[in-house]
Amino acid sequence: MDLLNTLVDKGLRRELPTREEALAVLATSDDELLDVVAAAGKVRRHWFGRRVKLNYLVNLKSGLCPEDCSYCSQRLGSSTGILKYTWLKPDEASKAAAAGLAGGAKRVCLVASGRGPTDRDVDRVAGTIKAIKDQNEGVEVCACLGLLSDGQAERLREAGADAYNHNLNTSESTYGDITTTHTYADRVDTVTKAHAAGLSACSGLIAGMGESDEDLVDVVYSLRELDPDSVPVNFLIPVEGTPLAKEWNLTPQRCLRILAMVRFVCPDVEVRIAGGREVHLRTMQPLALNLANSIFLGDYLTTEGQAGKADLEMIADAGFEVEGAGEVTLPEHRAAGGCGSHEAAGCGSHEGAGCGSHESAGVCGTAVPATTFNEARTDLVAVRRRGAGTDLAPNA
Repeated sequence: MDLLNTLVDKGLRRELPTREEALAVLATSDDELLDVVAAAGKVRRHWFGRRVKLNYLVNLKSGLCPEDCSYCSQRLGSSTGILKYTWLKPDEASKAAAAGLAGGAKRVCLVASGRGPTDRDVDRVAGTIKAIKDQNEGVEVCACLGLLSDGQAERLREAGADAYNHNLNTSESTYGDITTTHTYADRVDTVTKAHAAGLSACSGLIAGMGESDEDLVDVVYSLRELDPDSVPVNFLIPVEGTPLAKEWNLTPQRCLRILAMVRFVCPDVEVRIAGGREVHLRTMQPLALNLANSIFLGDYLTTEGQAGKADLEMIADAGFEVEGAGEVTLPEHRAAGGCGSHEAAGCGSHEGAGCGSHESAGVCGTAVPATTFNEARTDLVAVRRRGAGTDLAPNA
């Protein structure tokens, strides 16, 4: 396909595809899917070889969030039955992190529910970062604490944090349909604060919330403009008790097309398969490693993931290798200095201002055809009952 040859050439040059090219990837047929994966795989291998970076989540504070994000099991008024607990002590968090690190993870992601941290919360997290780093030389620590106030990103950097995660989640034009207690601009501001403080910015999206292809392209182009070092691609886990519990809009094939599109638009960044891969990719997970160079090991914040041992076996069986603690994840040009060191065409700018008015269903553009919908697999969604906040061993 001429389209795929063009996208491979652009990916190897870090050149931004056109919006029409990105949309065309999402519109490819199942007959073309392996060609799409092979093409995006060339870009992935060029920048990251066959390495897979492992990340491990530690939920420092679960539930009781005042925000109303409709995709989230920790949201205001949640009736999901998830674990609810206040801040883990530094030694508890360090013990939880140790399990993931023993399983091969090189980055620990410290997450806390809530709108954003107080200054006291930042002090708490600083103590946790110190405890983890004191016991694990060379470990990367990423904080994910919500919206940051002025000066907090700098304090986290001084405390030893390497990165900060705050996802855009969906397009600006539809953001108000999934959350009303904060804005899309608030999220952009926090990613910008993290970047400016010298933290490695991590920001991604959630697919499967009823969005259109245009929405997906919009958010990925916005991410390209923000220039994070890592882009987590979450696939909605429709947890019973959340407003989006009935949204089963993904098939394994659509997930692969989404990952391929993200790789073409963000060729030289760490693309991470995040929440929902087991639920929606299922037996196609190994194929997705040709597109993404990073995954979470074990469980997620409030739901269970695939067994850590199965993750490691999957990586090996697919012909990939776990990235070692001494290996640098990012290509040299990114590790050396972010967007300022990129070629002018490499950073790119957001083309267009997004799609027009909302449809009655709450998304813009053309809705995903009903024929692409996935059957509900509630049997694959299990609330986490082990690991952080419990007395049971974690899954790692």
